[in-house]
Amino acid sequence: MSLETVEVPCELMAETGFAYTLSLVSGKYKMIILYSLSGARPILRFNELKRHIETISFRTLSLTLKELESDGLIIRNEYPQIPPKVEYSLSKRGQSLIPVLDMMCEWGNVHRDDESR
Repeated sequence: MSLETVEVPCELMAETGFAYTLSLVSGKYKMIILYSLSGARPILRFNELKRHIETISFRTLSLTLKELESDGLIIRNEYPQIPPKVEYSLSKRGQSLIPVLDMMCEWGNVHRDDESR
């Protein structure tokens, strides 16, 4: 059986579901943040997320959370009190991405030690 490579023009590739999904989760920390919010504690405050992801800067965490919120993947709840209290959780849309991330994680676990790289 012969496998042929099919070239897809960039304009068409940008319109695929694959490209759209990738645009939502691409970035160094987006998938880690989504995964953190899907864990045992599904509601986390900013500093709790920062502790989960030690290598992320405060600025990068803030910008990434804003992007995820604008994409409708997380919900930001702000409580009017002093000091300010803000909590983050997955939206229904964000929750629907977790099985995809689980499959990516599973694939990585299976193929991480492949000899045929």
